[in-house]
Amino acid sequence: MYTLVTIADVVQILPSDFNKPSKRAIEDWINTNYADKVINKVGLCVGFHSLISASEGLIGNGTGIVNVNVDFKLVVFRPFKGEIIRGTISSANTEGIHMSMGFFEDTVAPRDLLFSPSTPEADERGLVWVWRANENEFWFDRAEKCLMRVEQEVWHDLSPQMKKLDEDFDMESRDIHGMRLAPYRLNVSMGLTGLGPDLWWLGEDAAVAEEAAEAPENLEGTNDTEMAT
Repeated sequence: MYTLVTIADVVQILPSDFNKPSKRAIEDWINTNYADKVINKVGLCVGFHSLISASEGLIGNGTGIVNVNVDFKLVVFRPFKGEIIRGTISSANTEGIHMSMGFFEDTVAPRDLLFSPSTPEADERGLVWVWRANENEFWFDRAEKCLMRVEQEVWHDLSPQMKKLDEDFDMESRDIHGMRLAPYRLNVSMGLTGLGPDLWWLGEDAAVAEEAAEAPENLEGTNDTEMAT
């Protein structure tokens, strides 16, 4: 789910940060400019991990800004295809179910990747998907915690160079909720045994116990990749 990415960039340290230790000033700049941002075809940057190298600082003429060439590692969220991840149902419409992971909202389970036959049903709060099997009904209720499998990454370049394209969106350039395309979206499936709401497979008590026992994610065994900006 998480990986370490090596990046090369030019850090600009403002005179107002000269009172900080150099490493701290560099780390603050990296977190400000990368944390919680998507790098196209790389993933969602979570935060600074470690500094690999830094050059001597060069002071810009007339600005006082110190420019430093650095190589550093970032923690990046980018699950691999086929990985099982956990999320919460946040909304639904006739095209599928929108999932939330708390820190990442652009996860969608399209209708053709749900258990079959599943159909949308209207209730007092909106639309809910229902899987009917052997005369039983299984509901994809809002706020239910689910397991889902990553099937596809969808990228959309929202860099400044793509601003004009962003301004010229038509309806075909919107996601299943009619919203502008996210820079990074995951299409997931909930159509295999064990996937979907935890309550279906574990029962309420077991689902609560499993959630409480889950340990925080760690970075052991992550892969390193490199890129330069």
